[in-house]
Amino acid sequence: MRSRPYKGLVAVAAAAALTATACTAQDEAQQKPKEKTALFKSGSDISYQKYGKNYPTTKVKDVPGSCSYESISRKDYSGQTLKIISHAVPVIGEPTQLHAKQFEEITGGKVEVVNVPFGELHQKILTPLQAGQPAYDVMFYPSLWIGDMAPYLAPVPEKYLNTTGMQDVTAAYMDVATWDGKVVQYPVDGDRHYLKIRADVLKDPKWQAQYKRATGKDLKVPTTWAEYQDMAEAFSGKDFDGDGKKNYGSAEVTKRDDLTFSAFISRAAPYVKNPDIKGGVFFDEKTMKPLINTPGFVRALQDMVKAKSTWAPGGANFGLGDEIFSFGGGQTLMSYSWDDAFIQAQQPDSKIRNTVQAAPLPGSTEVYNRTTKSWDKKANQAAYFTWGWTSAVAKASSHQEMAFDYLCFFSNEANTALDLTIGRFGVNPYRISHFAPEFWEKQGWDKDVAKAYVDTLSGMEENPNRVFDLRVPGVNQYMSALANGVAAALAGQEPPQRALDGVAREWAKITDQIGKDKVQSAYRNVVALEDES
Repeated sequence: MRSRPYKGLVAVAAAAALTATACTAQDEAQQKPKEKTALFKSGSDISYQKYGKNYPTTKVKDVPGSCSYESISRKDYSGQTLKIISHAVPVIGEPTQLHAKQFEEITGGKVEVVNVPFGELHQKILTPLQAGQPAYDVMFYPSLWIGDMAPYLAPVPEKYLNTTGMQDVTAAYMDVATWDGKVVQYPVDGDRHYLKIRADVLKDPKWQAQYKRATGKDLKVPTTWAEYQDMAEAFSGKDFDGDGKKNYGSAEVTKRDDLTFSAFISRAAPYVKNPDIKGGVFFDEKTMKPLINTPGFVRALQDMVKAKSTWAPGGANFGLGDEIFSFGGGQTLMSYSWDDAFIQAQQPDSKIRNTVQAAPLPGSTEVYNRTTKSWDKKANQAAYFTWGWTSAVAKASSHQEMAFDYLCFFSNEANTALDLTIGRFGVNPYRISHFAPEFWEKQGWDKDVAKAYVDTLSGMEENPNRVFDLRVPGVNQYMSALANGVAAALAGQEPPQRALDGVAREWAKITDQIGKDKVQSAYRNVVALEDES
């Protein structure tokens, strides 16, 4: 695992935080909390049981520290109101609401949460910030928006960077939280795309024999997208779990305005991220010419179009929630997006609990070389660190300490341990301690399921061949154009090459509108993450 890059940033972040605080104080004084008697004893049992039947009965210990229930409950924020914007319920929106309610109960402060659908979230956050009238103190949003948000964010103060929870965040996700040498996002989630598959089907002698007869190949975890397609085709329309209903091969996020761009990048990663070629996956870093219509991306879109035959009914319009419940509910053999589908499959009431397996994203047998403009004939696999939810505090907030205390509490060890086990929450492993198999075994996971899961996730941290999201100003425009192109190809309106040629033209226009130098400067942050080994 790489050395942790943010330790050297603490002094820079602290200085920036002091500057930001001083500037804000010129307009409106920061309000500090009063002290009161703690409502919790150190090491108390913590559970969500009292908040409803939809929460697990699991109990965890309140880990001592400045973010713990015990410490935060010593602070009296009565008379202060914290305003938060977050995604719609349930994904990240539900834990935002839950922890706001808890924070109110233990601090006496008032917390107002506004939940917004994904398609409206970017505008609802950014427009007031740009107008100099931030409507919210705390914002939850996709971390790839950092290029747009960074100028308006308060750097995370040193005392929070030094908490045990923050020190435990993986190197990759401290990278994601950092912009121009400052930690400006508060990590609350770690998202990666990886393969989920029904291990019970793979191990069933009947299906092993049938697959061998049909394909001449052994039934195993697919290591390439071609193998993934072969298996998905072979099992679509079969009743492989014996419940009298047809099952299908693959569940994918395909809905144009619901994150299909991320699903496409997963498929493209091993074709476009050549470990021997530096300088950008999405653009040529030197010229800022879009690479989105080069042969590797085209091959991936051809694969995705071919996969349509393996999808469940309605699969051509699956959003993330549909994918979660299709695989997590046992309908499909495989999926490959965020953690949530796997966690859903592992819920205590799931009919497929402990029959699933995690594995790295499928790779390829060749990877495009944009320098030689030819295919390198070699096995290739690329880890995709897709955006993930993050949080931040507005630089102009007059409640910065309350805001950072809320985020500190939101992500304390007890809350995170519980949130990780609730599939619909959208909180996925982002700390080194989350890669301990024992934690997952305590949740009722079989030993082999837990080991495959943590090995897959930790292996991505150690993989030097990595793809990160675009993370530049205007990223929503770029990703919307990409989603439109992918959707056109999936609908049969345009062949993959023509669809991506259109995307490349749109990307060039967006770059010109925003400013080549501005986009290029931000893109170098992405390239630095991808090219670092």
